[in-house]
Amino acid sequence: MPRRLPTSEQLRTWRDFIETAEALRGVLAGRLQAETGLSPGDYAVLLTLSEATDRRLRPSDLAVVISWERSRLSHHLGRMERRGLIRREGYSGDSRGAFVILTDEGSAAFHAATVPHLTAVRELFVEALTPAQLDAVAGISAALRERIGR
Repeated sequence: MPRRLPTSEQLRTWRDFIETAEALRGVLAGRLQAETGLSPGDYAVLLTLSEATDRRLRPSDLAVVISWERSRLSHHLGRMERRGLIRREGYSGDSRGAFVILTDEGSAAFHAATVPHLTAVRELFVEALTPAQLDAVAGISAALRERIGR
């Protein structure tokens, strides 16, 4: 059976999709940093911890939720810990493990960043699309997640 490659038109659509998504992420990241002092990585960690029971997670669980490699997470957590946004605490049941805990300072920084970040999401993403386009994006996202989840 001959190998089927994407057509030129399909590749143009793919590149447009990827380049637009990267540009959007870049603009959102720049605004988040400028308006709140948080990086997108900081925000992802703080969001995840804010939703966790007792505002704490094992690093391995946190890495899974935010889809990061453990080494990347470890370095990032070190920077966040130095800034007082999180702290790490030993886990009594396993000497190899620890918990990452959202500090009060981290919670305050996350809550202060939420409105500016969500405002930017609304301005740059939601308001750029019609309700039908938003529904289409939701369907496309679900189809892609299903395919890569296999």
